[in-house]
Amino acid sequence: MKKRPGMRIGAAILFGFFGLLFFVLMVRFVTIQVTGEADGKVLAAQAAKKYLKTGVLEAARGTIYDQKGEVIAEDTSAYTLVAILDESVSQDSEKPKHVQDIRKTAAVLAPLLEADESDLYARLSKGVEEKRFQVEFGSVGRGISHRLKLAIEKEALPGVNFVKESKRFYPNGVFSSHLIGFAQKEEKEDNTTEIVGKMGIEQSLNDYLTGKNGKVKYDSDKWGYILPQTEEHVTPPQNGNDVYLTIDKKIQTFLEETMSKVDQQYKPENMLAVVADPKTGKILAMAQRPTFHPDTREDLQSWQNDIVETSYEPGSTMKSFSLAAAVEEGAFNPNEYYESGKYFLEGNSVPIRDHNNGDGWGTITYLEGVQQSSNVAFAKLLDKIGEDRFREYLDAFGFGRKTGIDLPNETTGQILYHYPIEKYTTIFGQGTTVTPLQMIQAETAIANDGKMMKPYIISEIVDHNTNETIKKTEPEVAGTPISAETAKKVREYLATTVTADDGTGRRFAIDGYDVSGKSGTAQIPDYENGGYEIGKENYLFSFLGMAPADDPQLIVYVAIKKPSLKTSEIGSDPVSGVFNPVMLNSLKYLNIKPEENKSLKKAKAADLTGVSVEKAKKQLKESGLNPIILGEGSKVQKQSASPGEELLQGERIVLRTDGNLTIPDMKGWSVRDVLKVTKMANLKLNMVGTGYVTNQNITPGTAINEAEPLVVTFETPEQQLEKEKNDSETDEEAPLN
Repeated sequence: MKKRPGMRIGAAILFGFFGLLFFVLMVRFVTIQVTGEADGKVLAAQAAKKYLKTGVLEAARGTIYDQKGEVIAEDTSAYTLVAILDESVSQDSEKPKHVQDIRKTAAVLAPLLEADESDLYARLSKGVEEKRFQVEFGSVGRGISHRLKLAIEKEALPGVNFVKESKRFYPNGVFSSHLIGFAQKEEKEDNTTEIVGKMGIEQSLNDYLTGKNGKVKYDSDKWGYILPQTEEHVTPPQNGNDVYLTIDKKIQTFLEETMSKVDQQYKPENMLAVVADPKTGKILAMAQRPTFHPDTREDLQSWQNDIVETSYEPGSTMKSFSLAAAVEEGAFNPNEYYESGKYFLEGNSVPIRDHNNGDGWGTITYLEGVQQSSNVAFAKLLDKIGEDRFREYLDAFGFGRKTGIDLPNETTGQILYHYPIEKYTTIFGQGTTVTPLQMIQAETAIANDGKMMKPYIISEIVDHNTNETIKKTEPEVAGTPISAETAKKVREYLATTVTADDGTGRRFAIDGYDVSGKSGTAQIPDYENGGYEIGKENYLFSFLGMAPADDPQLIVYVAIKKPSLKTSEIGSDPVSGVFNPVMLNSLKYLNIKPEENKSLKKAKAADLTGVSVEKAKKQLKESGLNPIILGEGSKVQKQSASPGEELLQGERIVLRTDGNLTIPDMKGWSVRDVLKVTKMANLKLNMVGTGYVTNQNITPGTAINEAEPLVVTFETPEQQLEKEKNDSETDEEAPLN
């Protein structure tokens, strides 16, 4: 059978085509073998790119310590739970390395993670349907502790693995949270993650605290696992710098626990407190309420550090510095008398009033005016100092400008000093606004013999890798507004506000230590309606004090806004509830020994029965007691304290004489002292209200009979302020100049 010519031609063409194709392939193969390139790309590099993996070695974020090296914030290990679903990872393996039973896996993990089993099952089944290599479990599967990791591993679930990561940890819980702030993990543009400070010191010192990640390169198989005997190339990470604060963990703990207790009891709108070392300016503790837990951010309501970023009218605590200015200028004579009650400023129809509705306490000494927190006394002192000169003292004490503390967003406050009325209200703490840090800084001048210390919170920053100090803060004198002699006198005068029987600071007395300081009840501006808020509780109650008074080692400032008070309570109750235990515990912790002979001085009552009135008065005054005489006779018949009974110096002791029975002026007295009188005079007492005496139905000095009814009206200082405000609103509005 003859072959057709066409078939031979077709076979030749096919042979030629396949021969050419084979030739091209051989040339291509030889070319690749010789050059090692394909399409202009180096094949070895491409292979290396596919199988050479680069891993990130995370740098640890710097640790934040207190001044004694106790950890406040640090990095800790945490884990993310993943479930591998790709069956290919189990090839050539005796044990399965992927999830085989998603129903069982979800059932076992649910109670351990405290999660809903159906949610876990849905995640796993969706991953299988979408043919994912692995799945995660959301927030319940992140941040897993080492203990929980061990518990899950104990279940030996196939395909359940962990990815190790770092997490910011705050071991002390709620601990100056607005100062320390918090840091959390964020994803960067290169798909790596980094812990970033979001608030407080964590944010402001983020550049110091953040380290530089390292990396490791290695050969891997197609699943990313390191091949045996492969060579690794490691660039080690550089950890972040460590920060040492001036905060003392023990004192901060005292403050946090006490503030939490008072916060729970009185439920104020907010509160703040600072403890400082007056010799150096170190801030030893700082806290505010409301606060939050830095690990969970639970209860985080405000991102603002009120102690640094908020200003307010300080109230009578400002009188500490007004007094210092008067003493320095030689304008303050503690034994000079003045008429308390009201002060009429030229051009203003509304007078400046003392806090007891402008009734005052009659003609009293300027020292008694300080003890009673008399606005009129300080208005008169401004006349003696001079308005322009007092303005210079405000500058010298650092008001109206930043302290320069190493914290962000510090505010300046504002000195309101344009019109005459503003100058007079400023001297007793109204109108002009300040910050807590300014109050602390100014108080160091009184406590530290005239040297005003700049407050600071960062002690030093240390390179974690070399242990070298990068930055160190030294104590800095911010000014000398007063002399050492003036500072000493002011401490003595302010100490009497705590020890005097009528002192506004009596609630801040601490057994074993002399306390020097000044309380304050500041009105709160009503920004919606103008003027100030009204109501017994609508004030900022505060106390700025130091101890021991003769050589202060600590300053404590406490301010509480709008606490819920019982009818029998006054604003000093919640404030002293913070100040007293914090100051006492901190002094003991610092091994500052109490001086019983100086603190809360006591005197024993002598037997004065049958002694002449004049002799009894002289004897009591020499003992530091305050004699109150009932009657017009010349000899003592009875006394309110038993012979040998211990009384606090300055305390009233009532003496009943022979002759006609008379009643003293009890304005400003406490219930306790009124009861002494009624018991000695055998009167029927009818009490109206709580607080301190504002009115009595029997005129002082009037002769009375036993069993007569005595009606006494009591009001708290806050009620008296409110009444004063209401009275002012009925008067013609005062011009500003």
